[in-house]
Amino acid sequence: MISPDMILDAYRFRHACKVFDPKKKIPEEQFEILLETGRLSPSSFGFEPWKFLVVQDPALREKLLPVTWGAQKMLPTASHYLVILARKQPSLRWDSDYITHMMREVQRLPEEAAEQRRQKYRTFQEEDFQLLESERATFDWACKQCYIVLGNMMTAAAMMGIDSCAVEGFRADALERIMAETFGVDTERFGVAVMTAFGYRVRDPKPKTRQPMEAIVEWR
Repeated sequence: MISPDMILDAYRFRHACKVFDPKKKIPEEQFEILLETGRLSPSSFGFEPWKFLVVQDPALREKLLPVTWGAQKMLPTASHYLVILARKQPSLRWDSDYITHMMREVQRLPEEAAEQRRQKYRTFQEEDFQLLESERATFDWACKQCYIVLGNMMTAAAMMGIDSCAVEGFRADALERIMAETFGVDTERFGVAVMTAFGYRVRDPKPKTRQPMEAIVEWR
């Protein structure tokens, strides 16, 4: 196990790296570890409502530039550029084929246990969180799961001395069209939750600024 100091050192090292050294590439085995931290991340009900798209082709990154204002310096310089896709309502409904697949083939639940989980998930969707009231509600819920992946991958990167930056600065509708037309993404089932650039910094960051602990924590 790593020490508490090593954990905090990683968080102090991590910053939103806006431009990377284009000459330095993340070793393949290290990026595979980052992907594995994403794959192993937790999700609500364990239904993993995500898919990872790694964009390495410079020509394809060029296609993203006009609609991704938040990554103008990152897209040309990042060692690896990751698009995290979130599932949409059709495949996340309690009665969908995908949910059945997850319970039977992935989680390998006995039939009775799977039916109990399905009904609990149905109640969660219909009553607890009212996720089926709109497609946007379901998609936003799936995106929240994707941000667990995002946090885990960025922290793992920092622990290995790899810089990163989350990218929300994009025109969602235009990006979705590019995902469908250029990247072959089935946008009936998936939308872009967030993107992330990984690589190595070219300059030291400014000192980290955060609110003091007493401003954000209450004990009862």
